[in-house]
Amino acid sequence: MVQTLVPFDENLPAWEQAFYAFLAEKERRSGSMRTVDAYSRMLQRFFGTLGKTPEQVTGPDVFAFAHGIGPSGRKPAAITIGARLACVSSFYRFLIRMKIVTTNPCDQLERPRASPAPPRGLSADEIRRLLAAIPETPSGLRDRAIIITLALTGRRRTEVLNLKAGDIIQPGGLLYTYRGKGGKQGKRELPRPAFEAIETALAAWDQSLAEMAPNDSIWPSPSSNGRGITSGTFYANLRRYLKTAGLPPAGVHILRHSAAKLRRDVGESIEDVSRFLDHSSLATTTVYLRRLEGQEDRNWGAVAEAIGLG
Repeated sequence: MVQTLVPFDENLPAWEQAFYAFLAEKERRSGSMRTVDAYSRMLQRFFGTLGKTPEQVTGPDVFAFAHGIGPSGRKPAAITIGARLACVSSFYRFLIRMKIVTTNPCDQLERPRASPAPPRGLSADEIRRLLAAIPETPSGLRDRAIIITLALTGRRRTEVLNLKAGDIIQPGGLLYTYRGKGGKQGKRELPRPAFEAIETALAAWDQSLAEMAPNDSIWPSPSSNGRGITSGTFYANLRRYLKTAGLPPAGVHILRHSAAKLRRDVGESIEDVSRFLDHSSLATTTVYLRRLEGQEDRNWGAVAEAIGLG
C-alpha cells in the first residue's frame, strides 16, 4: 500500500489512485488532518497485511481485521472495532462511487454496540479553575486563548485550531470565518474576550494580527513554519491543565459541551443554542442538551407521596 506522503503516481492501479482521492475528500469534508492520518494508517495496515486488492476482499477478511489484535497488542474495544469497520466501509463506499468495485464487504457485518460515556460539560467555576491552572508562558497564553475561544464560540476543535490570521475580520466589526462540518463556511462575531486573549498570546510570541500573513495560524508553535499548534499537542496540554486544576480527564470536545451548557445556564432557548452550535436540526440539539443536562422529572414527588414516601 502506498504512503500518503509519496507523490501521486498516475501509473498506480486505479484503486490506489482512488486512495489519494478518498483521503483528499476526507480532509475537505472533515477539515481535520488528524482524521485523514488515522484513516490512512488504518487502511494501509488493512490492505498491507491482507495482501489483497479491494475486489478480492471478503466480509470475513474485514471481520478478522476489525476484531483482531492491533499494534497495541490488546484485544480491541467495541469502539475500536466500530472505528475500523467505519473506516473500511467508508473507503468502499467511495470506491463504489468511483465505479472501481461494485460491493462493500462491510455490508455483511454487524456493527458492535458501543456504550459511550455520557457527555459532560464544565461549569463556569470549573472553567475558571482550568484557566487559573495555565502558566503565563507564551505557550500557556496561547492555550488559554484557545480554551477561551472554544468555550465562548462553541466551535469544534478543528474549526478553532485551523483559524488563520486572514480569518479574523476587524474593520466594521469583530468577526471570524471558519469552515464547519461538511465543508460548510460560516462567519460569526468573535467574542471580545477571545479576541483580546488571542492578541495577548500573539504578543507573547512577538507576533500581531496586523503583521501576519493571511495563511499564518493564530496559534503559534515553535518550528511550525506558520502552521500552528497541532491538535495532538493541544490535547496533551489540555489534559495536563485539567489534572493541575483537579478536574477529571477529558477531551477537547468537552469545551463544546461546556459552551452549550453555559448558554442554557444563562437562559438561552434550545433554538438559540441550536443556531449557536450549527446543528442541522432542533431535534439534534434537544438530544444533545438532554444528554448533557439529564431529563427533568416533574412528577416523581406526586408518585412518592402516593406510595407514602412524600
